[in-house]
Amino acid sequence: MAEPKLEVPAELRDLVEKAVDQAEKAFGMFFDAANKSVASVSTPGTETAKQALTFTEHNMKAAFDHARKLVHATDLQEAMQIQSEFLRSQFTNAGEHMRQITENVMSAAKNASKF
Repeated sequence: MAEPKLEVPAELRDLVEKAVDQAEKAFGMFFDAANKSVASVSTPGTETAKQALTFTEHNMKAAFDHARKLVHATDLQEAMQIQSEFLRSQFTNAGEHMRQITENVMSAAKNASKF
């Protein structure tokens, strides 16, 4: 039995793409402001904050890319494959991000104990 096609009108796909583009632009402006704000403050946690902000920005870009791919899925199997790949990459990235943040926090704590 053939997988049913996703009948999504081209107009709706275009509308979703424009919405994703607008949301990505808004988040880009937010991240620009947040990066400037974090850069203007020098505290022991500044590097960790910068790193967390970078990871968050990376995750948001991945989510926008995922949405763009998903809107072009032509059947349920393709949509599920796109979703599966996205979740797999996000879990991998989350583990790596946690490892890097933990290293950064441990290093900062070690440096703080020297004083």
